[in-house]
Amino acid sequence: MSAELPIAIIGAGPVGLAAAAHVVERGLTPLILERGRTVGHAVRHWGHVHVFSPWSFNIDKAARRLLEQRTWIAPDPDALPTGNALIDDYLAPLAAHPAIAPHLRLGAEVVSVNRAGYDKVMSPGRDEAPFRLRWRDRDGRDHEALARAVIDASGTWFTPNPLGVDGLAVRGERAVADRIAYGIPDVAGTAAATYAGKRVLVVGSGHSAINVVLDLLALQESAPETKVTWAVRRDRIDRLLGGGLNDQLPARGALGLAAKKAIADGRLAMLAPYAAEQIKTDGAGLKVTGRLGGQPHELTVDRIVVATGFRPDLSPFSELRLSVDPIMEAPPALAPLIDPNLHSCGTVPPHGVVELTHPEAGFYIVGSKSYGRAPTFLMATGYEQVRSVVAEIAGDREAARNVQLALPETGVCSATPRAAAAEDAAASGCCGGPPKVRQDACCAVDEAAKDAGKGGCGSQAA
Repeated sequence: MSAELPIAIIGAGPVGLAAAAHVVERGLTPLILERGRTVGHAVRHWGHVHVFSPWSFNIDKAARRLLEQRTWIAPDPDALPTGNALIDDYLAPLAAHPAIAPHLRLGAEVVSVNRAGYDKVMSPGRDEAPFRLRWRDRDGRDHEALARAVIDASGTWFTPNPLGVDGLAVRGERAVADRIAYGIPDVAGTAAATYAGKRVLVVGSGHSAINVVLDLLALQESAPETKVTWAVRRDRIDRLLGGGLNDQLPARGALGLAAKKAIADGRLAMLAPYAAEQIKTDGAGLKVTGRLGGQPHELTVDRIVVATGFRPDLSPFSELRLSVDPIMEAPPALAPLIDPNLHSCGTVPPHGVVELTHPEAGFYIVGSKSYGRAPTFLMATGYEQVRSVVAEIAGDREAARNVQLALPETGVCSATPRAAAAEDAAASGCCGGPPKVRQDACCAVDEAAKDAGKGGCGSQAA
């Protein structure tokens, strides 16, 4: 395989552009393919949301070194950025750097990646064959390029989990999709006219859902007719809203405390444990039937916000040899470290190329997508992932395996006996119940936003 071929990077969010910075720093050539019209396309969808941790945790070291070559003004390290600020003050300047800009393709949606001339079954000479990436531009035209390695940092934002507790859409969900929002809509800002004065059901047990609920309560102050109902899947509200003053990321602790106070003040209706089963149109509204505490329940609302997490889309890689844990949909070596069915709160150890390697040599999934359906991905974790992976691609095996990561502690999670871990995983806030006591800033839901039906991700962005 020619050493002149580029390193293909799918996604130009925080982790994807960090990967590009490390590729450039190693003297290699990136090819960055971003489906959106701008960098940080997924981040812009939650651009109104503040992340929990300050700028000092949100900038990759190699990216910072590139930016400091120019007239970039670093943000206040102690300030908490919004998603929009992450793009405007960090990602956009990084993408404009002359070492990166010529290699960035916007409006490029990757539709397939394979070994050139090889299907999944063919083996002789496979590892020496280059990768072929095919993508579609915004005008519908097809393009392709060869690469010596591929780093998928495309995230999970565009494959949200549906409403059903069983991982499937409930009956009628697709038919009323125009009145359902997934993720973290800007209900008190750009979308305020859609939600003001409406009956809104928010479903989800993580910080994404808490954000939406609190924004709706803020909207309620100017539109008192707005009615908010918050449904969670486990009756563990105290654990969900925990943290408070014990959290080294104060913005996250304050989020839980604010939600707890709103419940105590009776400003929203709380449904727990709740499972939706069907949605039907009911005049101008939506009748949602399900079970509350195991008993039949129904309510009528105007809008639904589903904040139940995200899942990876592996369909473009059908001709590659991937090894994926059957539960987490993450690499098998990583899955036991992040599986909320197995872990009480603790730290997910630093990890890199060893845990991220697939049978397809030279192909890596990084960022939130590397965690599959697990709810606890952290942006700083993604930066360490790509540093390790790029070092491996560059032939620096020692650096690739010297993985290190220091994150602030949080009181949002507390130790949970292993027997209770699986149940609490669905109820907890930022760390998904089990697997983390340490959290960084925003879950890059390129990055963003996953509670995967098992809690949130530690970022207001997620």
